[in-house]
Order: sequence, then structure tokens, then C-alpha cells
Amino acid sequence: MSLNASAPYGGGYPDAQGGHDPYAGQGAYAGQGAYADGQGGYAGPGQGTYADPAQGTYAAPGQYADPGQYTDQGAYTAPGQQQAQAAEPVAPAPVDPEPPADEPGEDEPEESKGGRLATAVTFLLPTVLAFAMIWRGIGDRQLWRDEHATWWAATLSFHDLSLLIRSIDVVFTPYYVLMHIWISIAGDSPTAMRIPGAVAMAASAGLLALLGRRMFTTQAGLLAGLALAVVPFTTRYGQEIRPYAFAVAAVLLSTLLLARALDKPSFKVWVAYTLSVPLIGWSHLASLAVLGAHLVMILIARRAGDKIVGWAYAAACTLGMCFVIPMAVSGSGQSGQIAWNNPVLKDLIEFPKNLFGAWAVAVPVMALGALGLFFAGRRALPLAVWIVLPPVATYATAAQLHLFLPRYLLFTAPAWILLAAVAVVRIAGPVAGAKTGTGAAARRGFGWVLVAAAVAGIAFQSLPGIRETRQNALGEPDFRGAAQLIEAGQKKGDGIVFSGVQSERRAMDYELRNDAARPRDWLMYRTPQELGSFGAIECPHPAKCLAKADRLWLVSTTLDGQPFSGMPKATATAIQKSFKVVKTKKLKYLQLVLLERTRAATDDSSEEKDDAAKRKVHT
Repeated sequence: MSLNASAPYGGGYPDAQGGHDPYAGQGAYAGQGAYADGQGGYAGPGQGTYADPAQGTYAAPGQYADPGQYTDQGAYTAPGQQQAQAAEPVAPAPVDPEPPADEPGEDEPEESKGGRLATAVTFLLPTVLAFAMIWRGIGDRQLWRDEHATWWAATLSFHDLSLLIRSIDVVFTPYYVLMHIWISIAGDSPTAMRIPGAVAMAASAGLLALLGRRMFTTQAGLLAGLALAVVPFTTRYGQEIRPYAFAVAAVLLSTLLLARALDKPSFKVWVAYTLSVPLIGWSHLASLAVLGAHLVMILIARRAGDKIVGWAYAAACTLGMCFVIPMAVSGSGQSGQIAWNNPVLKDLIEFPKNLFGAWAVAVPVMALGALGLFFAGRRALPLAVWIVLPPVATYATAAQLHLFLPRYLLFTAPAWILLAAVAVVRIAGPVAGAKTGTGAAARRGFGWVLVAAAVAGIAFQSLPGIRETRQNALGEPDFRGAAQLIEAGQKKGDGIVFSGVQSERRAMDYELRNDAARPRDWLMYRTPQELGSFGAIECPHPAKCLAKADRLWLVSTTLDGQPFSGMPKATATAIQKSFKVVKTKKLKYLQLVLLERTRAATDDSSEEKDDAAKRKVHT
């Protein structure tokens, strides 16, 4: 038999007389420099020999076999003498059997089975479903006051935008710049301005599916992604011209990259994670709380024996935060913009409903999520920190930071949904540990049935909430209806005035933006651009500023039903003295009043000679 033939006994080979190699278990004669058993294990002169790989025993790379497995290289026997002692055969050391290729362990994600096609399908199915849910009626709902603020800031010149962020909303600068570029390309219709947020929120569903697949199983990932696609807040904030959808997407992307870096570390993945950290902060500062969950993931990896991951994470966070800290420091002096947000116990109690959009969705998702913590294995602690730390920290510091708002904490909802998916899929088999994804085909098929049933159930529970999200925001006036009435009844030389506290001027600026004959804002004395603000300063001498106006459209959002109660007393007195009410139209949370100048006021020409009436204003 050839020396390269596989040895049936402990690395030896039979001789011509049917005997056995006296050096069995060594894989080669010491000092011969021959390859043993054809396996590529080389025993060189003066070196220990490796055990036969075919027998399941091997020495770790760079280590010699046990000294008992080779003879003394310096010993020899005299001619004609027999060797005093032969080496004792060494039995192969027991080795733990490796898991079958079709049963990935906890550190070997199930995605290794499917390749790129399975990854693409896992991402695209939830993304397409989420975008379809968001796209329906995307332009029907009116903009509300925060969206009007986005439109105003994003349509300013870069010079005027720089003046604005010096006094307010510096933390939203990246978002406003993005929207400025987008509006210059796609326009400022409600549909056009909502497309970036819709894409970000739809992508969030796909990213959650990939994250669930990497952390657990494909079934858990797909269930989580599809569930995220159909819950009410996805439609609500996917149709919102604010950065909250981008915050959710940034958090999920960053967490997915970190999970990837821990499973299969590479320089490129760590660089990508580093770049994702500032994306979290640029989308919303409150989202940086997810880094607490990331730190827990790093500590678990270090405890498992990875000594380098801590340094990599520290470098990534330090470098990434260098792009966020200057903006955060500048924004710390602008907290007056949200100083109104002082939550009480009721806000904490209603947090789940406001987060998910309805109690009918929040209760089952959070109950299943709490159950899922028991089946999540070593992933449970990071996910628990993800869902608990941000709301607790922001509520505890609400008096100072004013950040406890459901829409600011929207990025915590995907973690709840992922844990709920884990609880559901666990019925069909393990989702964590060495036996993840194992089981008979029938059981795996049952798992897919559970996925479909769970998505259908969540969608059914979400329908009332989704219908509500497609309506105008609660308490928001019908500015679109007021603009349509003004455009239908306006005359040349008409003016417009405002009463209330709902940012009426900015809202009507948007609704009348394409009307070249729009009524003139006679009372605007200092423009928002000049002030570097969202609001204007009105004329200190209203009678003089209104001297040239014959008709006024009063847009009032007062809560007491008195159209003049929401304006300065001097302004209300001047209007009531010189104008009379011709028509009043009540809309939802809004009154539109048409006023005409009285004859006595018309005969008094002293006011018309005032230079203030001839001044030009920048609108």
C-alpha cells in the first residue's frame, strides 16, 4: 500500500505482512520529513509531528504534538542491537463534534445558508409592504405646524438658514439641508416633501428584518420586518416631514452593522459602523441613547473572549461622536424651543399607546416582547437596554432636557417588535443558542404559518390606528380649506391678518405659496428671515399699517371662539374700529372672517398719509 493511503488505525498503515506501524498515532516517522497520510501534516527534523487529521485529532496551529508521540531525535541504537523501548501508541483525543452544516450555531447566523438572494428577499419584502402602506394617501393629509416649520426652513436660502440655526433648531441642520436639496429637485407639494421620510421608514422595516435574521432566524427577522410595516406609527411618521423616520433607520442600520462586525469582523464593517454613529445623532439627539445597548453588546463580546472589540468600539464611537458633539453643544442653548414639554405621570402611562399609535397594538406587542426576552438568549440584555434606557432616561431628565416625547423615542419601537417576533417564532423551534433554526421541515413550515398569522393579526389590530393617522393631526386647523376660500373670494388689494397661537402666518404662507394674487400681510413689520426665526414681528402701530387696506381676511384659531381674542389688544382695537364683519366661515378648529372698511374709516384720510402704509416688506 502506498504511504499516502489513508491509515485505518490511529495514523499507521499496514505493512506487507499485515502488521501495523509501530509508530501508530504519530502520523509519520520522526525526523523523516515525509508527509503523513497524505493529509499535508509534515513532520520535519527536530519537530514534533501532528496527529492524523483524518482521525479527528490535531495539534493547534503553531503547537507541537504531545512529547510522547515522537521519539528522541538524538537517540540511536548500535548496529545489531534492538531498540530499548518503542513509543507507546497514543489514542486520538476526543473532539467535540461540530454542528451539522445545516444547523447554524448562535455565532453562525442562519443567513449563511441563504446567501445574497435570501438576504435581498428578507430586506425587500418588508420594505415594499411598508412603502405601500405609507404611499397610500401620502399627500391627502394636511401639513401640521411642525411640518410647516420644516417647509419654511428647507425653502430658505443657505444664508437665511444659517441665521435661523444660530438661534433655533441647530440640531436639525443636516435634515434641513437634505430637505432643501430635495425640495429644489422635487418641489414642495405634500407628496413630494414626504417621499424622503417614506423611503427612510420603509427601509427601516427591511433593516429590522435583516437585524432579526442576523440575531435570531430568518422567520423571526421577516416577522419583525413585516410587523413593523403594518403598525400605525410606520404610516404616521412615514408620512411626516420631520426627521423621526430617519432616526429609526439610522438606529437600525447602526445596530445591524455592529452585529455584523461582532459576527464577522472586518475593517470595512467597522468603518461603516463608525460612519453610522453620526447619522444617529444627526437624525435626532435622543436616538444616541441606543449606544447604551451597543455598549452592552460589546461587553458581552469581550466576556466571550474578544479582546480587540472593546478598542474597536471605543475608536468608532469616539470618532463618530466628533461629528455630533459640536452640534449638540450648540443645541444645548436652544432648549427653549421644546421647553413647553414637561411630561407628567399621565404622559408616562400613555406612552405605549402614543408610541405604537393605538392600545390595541401596543398591548399585544409589548406583552409578547416581554415574553421574548426569555427566549432571546444572549441578545436579551442589549434589546432590554434598547427599549428601557431611552424612555427612562428622558423621563428622568425631562425637566432639564424636555426630550420625553413618543416621537423622539420612536426608535425604541422596533426592539419591542423584534422581541415579540422572537416570542411568536419560538413556538416553532429554538431561535437562540446552538440549535437555532433546527427542526423538521414540518415544524419549520409551521413557523412560516405563524409568521403569516401574526402579521395578519397585527395588521387587523392596526387598521383603526392607520385610518386615524391618514387624517389631519388632532387639533390642527383646516388651513387648506381657509386658503381655498380665500382664493375663491379674494379681490385685488385684499389683506390678511392672524389671530391665535397655531403658527397661522406660516401655515397660510404655505397654503397660498403658489397664489401670485394672495392677500398682503399688512401687519408684518419684521420678517422671520430678518429675525432668524420662525415667527415675525407685527407692526407696533396697526392703524397706520392698515391704512391702505379695504378688505381683510382674518384667519383665527382661538379656542374661545372669539376671533379677535388671539391678537394684541391694540391690533384688535384698530381692526374693530375701522372694519366691519361681512362674512364668517367656521372650519375645523378655525374661523375665517372677511372684514370690509367702514365708510367713516374710509372718509378719514389722515391715516393714509402715513409712510408706514407705503413701506415694502419681504415676504
